[in-house]
Amino acid sequence: MTETSKFHYIGKPLPRKEDRRLVTGHGRYLDDIIVPGALHACFVRSPHAHARILGISAEVAREMTGVVGVFTGTDLARWTNKLRLAPPIEGLHPTEIETMPTDKVRFHGDPVAIVVARDRYIAEDAAECVAVDYDVLPPVTSIDTAFAPDAALVDDSLPSNLVSHQTFSAGDVDARRKEAHAVVEASFYQHRQTHVPMETRGCAVLWDPGREHLTIHIGNQVPHPLRSQLAGRLNLSESQVTVMSPDVGGGFGQKIALYREELAIAALARHLKRPVRWREDRAENLMSASHARENLCRTRASVTENGRILGLELELAEDFGAYCFYPANYMSRVVAMIVTGPYRIQDYAFEMKVALTNKCGNGPMRAPMAITSWVMDGTIDAIARQLDLDPLEVRRINMLRPADLPYRMATGEVLEDITPSETLESAVNAIDYEAFRKRQRALRDQGRYVGLGLCTVVESTTYGSAFYKSAGIPGSGHEAAWVRIEPSGTVNASVGLGGTGQGYETALSQTVAEGLGVDPSEVKILTGNTDVAPYGMGSRGARGGTAGGGALFLCARKARGQVLQIAANKLGLNTSDDMRLLDGQVERLINGEWTATGLTLADVARNAYLDPTSLPEGITPGLDFSLTYDPPPMTYSNSTHACEVEVDVRTGALTILRYLVSEDCGTVINPVVVRGQQQGAIAMGLSGALLEEVIYDETGQNLTATFADYMVATACELPNFEILHHHTPNSRTPAGIKGMAEGGVMGAIGAVTNAVNDALAPFGTVADRQPLSPQYLRSLLRDRGAAARQNEQE
Repeated sequence: MTETSKFHYIGKPLPRKEDRRLVTGHGRYLDDIIVPGALHACFVRSPHAHARILGISAEVAREMTGVVGVFTGTDLARWTNKLRLAPPIEGLHPTEIETMPTDKVRFHGDPVAIVVARDRYIAEDAAECVAVDYDVLPPVTSIDTAFAPDAALVDDSLPSNLVSHQTFSAGDVDARRKEAHAVVEASFYQHRQTHVPMETRGCAVLWDPGREHLTIHIGNQVPHPLRSQLAGRLNLSESQVTVMSPDVGGGFGQKIALYREELAIAALARHLKRPVRWREDRAENLMSASHARENLCRTRASVTENGRILGLELELAEDFGAYCFYPANYMSRVVAMIVTGPYRIQDYAFEMKVALTNKCGNGPMRAPMAITSWVMDGTIDAIARQLDLDPLEVRRINMLRPADLPYRMATGEVLEDITPSETLESAVNAIDYEAFRKRQRALRDQGRYVGLGLCTVVESTTYGSAFYKSAGIPGSGHEAAWVRIEPSGTVNASVGLGGTGQGYETALSQTVAEGLGVDPSEVKILTGNTDVAPYGMGSRGARGGTAGGGALFLCARKARGQVLQIAANKLGLNTSDDMRLLDGQVERLINGEWTATGLTLADVARNAYLDPTSLPEGITPGLDFSLTYDPPPMTYSNSTHACEVEVDVRTGALTILRYLVSEDCGTVINPVVVRGQQQGAIAMGLSGALLEEVIYDETGQNLTATFADYMVATACELPNFEILHHHTPNSRTPAGIKGMAEGGVMGAIGAVTNAVNDALAPFGTVADRQPLSPQYLRSLLRDRGAAARQNEQE
């Protein structure tokens, strides 16, 4: 029996329920929501990266026909509270953010004023007439300049631009370094990127002065935490705020925080007692929504003669931008915590520094820990290069084996129910490693340079409440669900997730169907409305399936228990043992065979609602159930990525010849949905590694605020993805679900970069930064050629 064969509905490749309305143009995105009488807002943004605000002149704009008002940070300061982040973490400085700056701007695109007008066109025209007088300050545009002794302060309330500094040590890395055969150093720079959701940020806000109630329509991944933040910043109770998140055109982490623009729109709707809406254009999104990545890692590995890692040291620095919408150590901590991944390393130390700079603030982007697997497998490749070893054998000698599990990492994290050695062998067998090496040697003789990159990923998926507590970060990892069986037998269910295209309506209906015993077509999933859904922690990371699906599965099982109790009573039985519900039919196990009883879920539901006096003792009328579920402190999935590339050494052009991944993401709820997540994550990782980059010049000007400059991969640039399945369940989660939405990003950036370095090995050069543009690869080859010629002359 396979792991999924014990399920009736989980594991079926059902078509996505939501796709019919989405592909036929009947989705309900923010711009599809008509709000009669709504005013439109447009933000005036700073053209400077760092400057004092000396004055704002808005008289001309205010006098324009159709303009309702022009408002500044001073106005918003009266109506809203600051965002203060001060978790009790050693080395992390508390920070505060105003709704809009009143004293100085901190990055190119910082909002300094907001125009509200009858329509969007008038608001945009009026915004161009608002004059702001600035005193330009020296910009801080890199990690190095941020840490310089004479650096200008990005945040004047802090003693320096070092907003977070943590260290950790386990074992004795100094001793390991002394006893090592060699010490191998490597560096990895991941460039600044942004999320590029198809639908940019926006909101429509209505204030009901009679009920003193605020309703905000917004595309968001975490509706309930957003409601809590919005209420707190506006001095409202949570019962005075409704967050409605309709269909959302992508989020990837960008639609988690309550941004200053959205808070400002809410405050203005309340102040003006008129509905107000705002939609950012693409330039605003690329320039000022939220950025991610831009971190530099250096590793020092103490190794034996055969490449066994004795100790590992990591230095990590991150450019966090100008503002902290999240604790500044948040993303880097996860990298440092799990960087050793699938390898046996007990002597480990890290130093982590996070800098504030005059750039758009950072936030989580699909796989905030994306650099992790590249750093670890890239270090493995560096060991192989320096010691002239086969990189596959170095992986094998360090890889965790089944007998090692459960394995407590040096940081205390426990790896269990993962299969890294199995996915590695599966991938190299499928790619035919030895045949590739022969072909590689033959092609080099012809002047063609191909390379193979391997990257084994251990992906942190579901962060339970215990993880946050141990990390010293306020927050919860629980999820909540309710399941209601209507009198007709139809099933409604809800969970506190905010869908942004993952296929929740389909996959989550299967977890409910499995727990209850009905066909998924009979289950309606309701999300994205805080008045309907239970308070949950929303969609981030890969928690949707494990936390959300797990909560619904358990809640549905709770419902099934009561349904069978009522059915047993109706059949005159003393117990519901040896009974089940399948496809909405009540069955009994008689002489080893499941036999129909003639009762249906609809029969039981009518009994529960319309004939409550006939219910068993202790059973109350109706069939309405709720449940909260807190997953383990951390769950993990794993995979191995293999990428073949060819580099044209004359032009630096990179071609991906083959891409393969062997995946273990636990119990698969719906193969169609999971495959889409795998393909999307790999595509996002390759796009970021090859093309995407936010570029600032030395004055802090964002040079990539259009799609002409910020390049994103299309189907033309991406290869076919071969996906091998090696799924094993998690023993501590409902139905064995693990999650897997981000590992494809992690594996892609590592596999493709390792493949490039394998291709360029004959030239003795190493790509240690991304993106892997033709210009960058040619520069490596030119620099290597120049160095070789210099050596010859000397």
